[in-house]
Amino acid sequence: MAYSVDSIPDLSGRTAVVTGANGGLGLETAKAFAGKGAVVVMAARDQDKAARAADVITRATPGAQLEVVPLDLGSLVSVREATEQILDSHQVIDILVNNAGVMAMPERKTVDGFEMQFGVNHLGHWALTALLMPAIETADQARVVTVTSTAHHTRHGVDSANPHQRGTYTPWAAYRQSKLANYHFAIGLQREFESAGVRAASLLAHPGLSNTDLQSRTVREGGVGDSGRFFETLSARVGMTAAKGAMPQIRAATDPRARGGEFYVPRFVGNGAAVRRPILRAGADAAIATLWDVSEHETGIELKV
Repeated sequence: MAYSVDSIPDLSGRTAVVTGANGGLGLETAKAFAGKGAVVVMAARDQDKAARAADVITRATPGAQLEVVPLDLGSLVSVREATEQILDSHQVIDILVNNAGVMAMPERKTVDGFEMQFGVNHLGHWALTALLMPAIETADQARVVTVTSTAHHTRHGVDSANPHQRGTYTPWAAYRQSKLANYHFAIGLQREFESAGVRAASLLAHPGLSNTDLQSRTVREGGVGDSGRFFETLSARVGMTAAKGAMPQIRAATDPRARGGEFYVPRFVGNGAAVRRPILRAGADAAIATLWDVSEHETGIELKV
């Protein structure tokens, strides 16, 4: 049978942190965790939207244990403040879902001067994961789930000489670079866990073609013209609901049979039930090493297990 919300085991006593939990896949992920008894930290930039999302969850699960934490992944100061707030309340984090992201926007910088897509989709999550590591390591069997995209297939690893694509920027190339960074990050993190002998696990997921606000935001940003409108229309017509699109990351985070280094995706790439698929190009040692060097250099934060 297909893995569903009903398949999730009891999560009582566990703490889950979900980035971008104020809408789309993140909201559905937070809702699923809360419905199974987890304490869910909803880390999101738009606090008004996050409050509305929390209301949605509590209507579905009265008594849901929710905490809303401000998090702007485009600001290292915000990431530090969010992690401090989380760690003040939680010595143990059992699940971290690095879900939030942006796609194919016009060239823009984070407050730290990073290219926005690489900064939000990867560097912000790098910093968050690194700073939460003490609580992740303390958990009995923590899971870190990083959300990538099929776009990771179409680009080489990050260019260490120009990771922010200054002078060469195009919206889709930057998005592909950020999603490949997510892919390499999850694989590299699993290697770090194994090398350190900790019981935490790093897994990958991608949501296929899901009808969320991601495509519409790309169109609103106005960076990709006809291609953005094409994907917005396609997702609206044939894309999965956010609830179905979130199932790969939900399964990666909760399936008792899942193991570190695994990749969960829709059965038919763009849609279908959440299934495990082989990780291709897993041995991209040079690309992972470069990503680690670039990430530590740009953020000034060492990811140490």
